[in-house]
This record gives sequence, structure tokens and C-alpha cells, in this order.
Amino acid sequence: MKLQVAMDVVTTDAALELAAKVAPYVDIIELGTPLIKAEGMRAVTAVKAAHPDKTVFADLKTMDAGELEADLAFTAGADLVTVLGTAGDSTIIGAVAAATKHGKGVVVDLIGVADKVTRAREVTELGAVFVEMHAGLDEQAEPGFSLATLLNQGETARVPFSLAGGVSVATIASVQRAGARVAVAGGAIYGAEDPAAAAAALRSPSSDAPGGPPSRQFCLNAKKHPRRKARVLCRVERVRGGQPSSSLASWSTE
Repeated sequence: MKLQVAMDVVTTDAALELAAKVAPYVDIIELGTPLIKAEGMRAVTAVKAAHPDKTVFADLKTMDAGELEADLAFTAGADLVTVLGTAGDSTIIGAVAAATKHGKGVVVDLIGVADKVTRAREVTELGAVFVEMHAGLDEQAEPGFSLATLLNQGETARVPFSLAGGVSVATIASVQRAGARVAVAGGAIYGAEDPAAAAAALRSPSSDAPGGPPSRQFCLNAKKHPRRKARVLCRVERVRGGQPSSSLASWSTE
């Protein structure tokens, strides 16, 4: 399982400062929606320039103009972008078209989707590399929120998924047991007194088993859609200084 840091800060300088602290312990660096709204695509470019070996995730939460918005982010240096699961299929297909052109990937965020299991299967067919089972900050603050519900939905969907919402040292083992490909931690890292130590603590249980070869290839398969070729997201992981470091290696078509 990979570890993703969600940087919900609002300036590029703050993002670069946080990323520098936690980069040794994470696989994916996410620029949160507030940051992108505040700073625009220059923040994406700055983070990718500072961390070219990391997968840079632009949390656009696109609802319309999928191809245009995804193209802007990929051109700026993003490796992955998000489209909302509540968006129309044509928006997702458009974003996937941009991803195919750039050799990148689209993640569909299921925040606010009532039937996450069904929609997860649908958008995977459209070309999403994985879906994000996501409970936002507002939802997490509501009475009755349960991380277990998200985990159950991820397991039931039987498609590649990430988990965002309530990931902490206390819960990350259960996220891994549920089969998540990626654990997304935001406040548990950036809200900590020592973000680097917090990321390191999350890294330990989420790391791949030690003792493997110096480099490994991790692939996410997107099922074929009648109008799109299947894509395979392959990540090459290398161990550096005792900590795994991975980057988006390549996209290929079947």
C-alpha cells in the first residue's frame, strides 16, 4: 500500500515547506483543492520541480470541462488528477482522454456519491486508474461518521481504490487490511507538531514488506471501455536510505 500526503495548505511556500519535510516517507504528494484554488497551476509546477521523483496528485475535483482542466494540470506537471464521481460520464471520459495524451492518470473521487460501490465500478470501466473512497472534513465532523463504512465499500466494489478520511496511525492498519492501494493522510500529517515524524509513523505499517528486490513495479489496471484502450499505471519503487521512494514510471496501452 502506498502513502499519500494531502497538503490542505493555501500557499505554495507552505506546500513546498511541508513537502520537503515529508517527502522521504510518502509516495504521492497531493496538492489539495484549497491550494489549487488559491495558487493555481503554478503550485503544481513548483511541487513537481522540487520533487520530480514523486507522483504529484492535483486534487482538482473537476465537475465539468474534464478534458480541459485535466490538460491544464498535466501540462503543469501533475501525474494524477481528480474528477468527481458525481460528474457526468462525458466529463470523466474527457479527463481520461487528456490523461492518455499526456501518459498520466485520472482518479475519481467518490465524495458525496450515495452508492459508492456501483459508481466505483462504472468509473473504472470509463478509465479511472483507481477511485477514492473519500469522506471530506465536513462529513467526518458529522455524527455517525464511520471509517468502517468506507472500508467496506472499498472491499465490496472490488476495484482499485484509495481511502481518504480519518486515516491515522490508529486506523492505517485496517485500511491496509481492507485492500486499499493508497492511504491518504491529511490532518494526521500536516496538523502534527512534527509532520515528518507523523509521516514516518504512518509509513511503517503501510510499507510493502521489507526484504524485496531493490526495485519493484506496481501496476494498476484500468478495465477496457468500448471507446478507450485500457491503460496500466506502473510505478517503479526503489529503496533509498532505508525508505521506499516511488514515482510514476510509465503508462502503456494493451
